[in-house]
Amino acid sequence: MTITLRPEHEKLIAEAIETGAYQDPDEVIGRALEMLHSEDEWLHDHKAEVAEKIERAFGQVERGEFFSAEESRADMEKRKAAWLREQMR
Repeated sequence: MTITLRPEHEKLIAEAIETGAYQDPDEVIGRALEMLHSEDEWLHDHKAEVAEKIERAFGQVERGEFFSAEESRADMEKRKAAWLREQMR
């Protein structure tokens, strides 16, 4: 099989090898394919759950039940701080 890579992908592969985490392009591409497969499996296994959450979110938006960008950022920062505190225990 012959594969032609775009220059930006070749650069990403070279950068991954430079970190020392991978020996060669085949190893980088193999890991990327494993991760893609894992993501696809997760999405397939959680398809109904994801669809339900999307539908719930659309309903909330239609009812005006959503955060502004600023409120969302503040909420995420609050959740992150709580998570970090929990990790330190």
